[in-house]
Amino acid sequence: MYSFSEIHSAIVSALPRAPLFPYGLPPDGRAPWEEAASRSIAEPLLDEIRAYARYARETPIPPLPFSRFVEFEKEGTRQSYEIPYFERRGRLLALTVDLLQDSENSSSREALENLVWDICNEYTWCLPACLPLGHEAAASARVPPEGQVDLFAAETAHALAETLHLVGDRLNGWASYRIRCEIERRIWQPLFNTPVHFGWESRRDNWSAVCGGAIGMAALLLVDDRERLAGMIERLLRSLECFLESYGEDGGCQEGIGYWYYGFGYYAYFADMLFHCTEGKLDLLAGGKIKPIAEYPAAFALSGGAAINYSDVGAVVWHTGLLSKLASRLGTAIPELKEIPPFGADSAFRWPHVIRNLLWTDPAHLKKPLPEGGKLLPDMAVAVDRRYSEGEMFAFSAKGGHNDEPHNHNDLGHFLLHAAGENLLADPGAGLYTRESFGPDRYRLIHNSSEGHSVPIVGGAVQQAGRAYAAELLGCRWEGSELRLELELAGAYGLAGLTSLRREFVWNWQPNEPETQATLRLVDRFAFEPEVEVQSGSEVVSASVIEQFVSLHPPTLDNGRCVWRGERGEVALEFDPGIGEPEIVETTAPDHTGKEATLYRVRFHIVPVDPGFELHFLFRCRINAIK
Repeated sequence: MYSFSEIHSAIVSALPRAPLFPYGLPPDGRAPWEEAASRSIAEPLLDEIRAYARYARETPIPPLPFSRFVEFEKEGTRQSYEIPYFERRGRLLALTVDLLQDSENSSSREALENLVWDICNEYTWCLPACLPLGHEAAASARVPPEGQVDLFAAETAHALAETLHLVGDRLNGWASYRIRCEIERRIWQPLFNTPVHFGWESRRDNWSAVCGGAIGMAALLLVDDRERLAGMIERLLRSLECFLESYGEDGGCQEGIGYWYYGFGYYAYFADMLFHCTEGKLDLLAGGKIKPIAEYPAAFALSGGAAINYSDVGAVVWHTGLLSKLASRLGTAIPELKEIPPFGADSAFRWPHVIRNLLWTDPAHLKKPLPEGGKLLPDMAVAVDRRYSEGEMFAFSAKGGHNDEPHNHNDLGHFLLHAAGENLLADPGAGLYTRESFGPDRYRLIHNSSEGHSVPIVGGAVQQAGRAYAAELLGCRWEGSELRLELELAGAYGLAGLTSLRREFVWNWQPNEPETQATLRLVDRFAFEPEVEVQSGSEVVSASVIEQFVSLHPPTLDNGRCVWRGERGEVALEFDPGIGEPEIVETTAPDHTGKEATLYRVRFHIVPVDPGFELHFLFRCRINAIK
């Protein structure tokens, strides 16, 4: 990062702002919006935005009454308040872009002015889930709810600032004045007028980047006093430095691909704006660790728009603007991109994703296949291998790490199998966020517990949460078309009688086999104390084992095999009949969007007769035999 003298010099000596500075000039020198609107790839998104703007003009602004504000405190649910809250931000975005394209549209201008007024009237820009719980806790906090600065207050400040930058001269002066006053009152004053820091300023996760990046962009757009601006940017850069500390040298994001887009996305959006504002003097995209971080999506991307989705990951949206910018600035590899994401792909309607998808998407990066090959991210202890057969991708991934990662799941030793566009042995991803999602009951939820992952249950005990519960990476190597990965997992369970649990994966690519494109051999080697009992807390429990394999596709038992079938690919599990027939357990729970989804667990119940034993499983991956 930069010293204050470097920051001060770059900010104070920068040329007066030009209208184009936030985004840079397109290659042909036209104004960014003219260039974006002229491209055919942007037309579907622009059509959606026009339709949403028409909806925003013709329907009332969704209310945010007190009854919804207190619902999280009373019930622990979030959607009742958050759905209309985010719809307001979607309306703000659509009406701004609509007015930008048609400056004479008085109905859009009036709707936008009313919406800005209503957003500025909100009691707080924070979500209730991010505030102190209850009015007594709020009253004793350092700042009141309207002065709390969280992810969503920061995002709102940036969205309003960019609205003002783009169309402020077309708005009634009261609307423009109100935006500046509210950002001063809700963001600048509580954040910059005291030496006491907010907790996110030193967090090593997405918060430090989203808050720091969003507020930084708002400051670059609104603050005219260069001396004040230099001090603000210097403080925010410290939070971004903390964010980068959450990444190892391998560039892996422990929070998962969705939070990479969120955290590193806001980091990169701010970095690019700062670069243009200071005429290249401050470049946060320079540095040894930045390129590996920027290439993380390409490392975790799979075919069909799927991804390796460890941790709290919902449906993955591939933001073509951000990825195009990183590829042009850093020469990074990028995932397979089909088209600009639709307007509602991000249910929170985050401003920079949509605007930069319009402005930055480079058609040259679209519709290119992912490269095949293998990769180990040693700091995360995650291995990935991707291969093609008959035009379809087959892939394997497994993870080690520890059970105190950001947005952690208790999932050490968990693995995925991808066949022809779908994850057939899968990760459940993120469930619906509620009060329990980030409280003491987090690991009672199926999406977060090892009960919801393809890992053993030992003596009735699941993996435990905490930094002490960790896997040991024993080895990872490629030999031609074969990958061997071995993990020691006993430390994940905290069972006194379990001396070792070695999980070995042997992934073998078989391009010349007509019936099988790839195989995965899984061997679990257990070692217990001779008494064949384990200590779990104050209880002594049997050293029985449940092996389980998780999918979002319903399995079928077929001639002594278990088969998961997708549209174009399938995975068949072969096992020793001596361990007995598996049971199939179905669990229905809301996914990250609130939609009910079924998790299918194939379970083998095994009672060993010796303190040391091995369990072998063979997975065959192939093109769907019945397609």
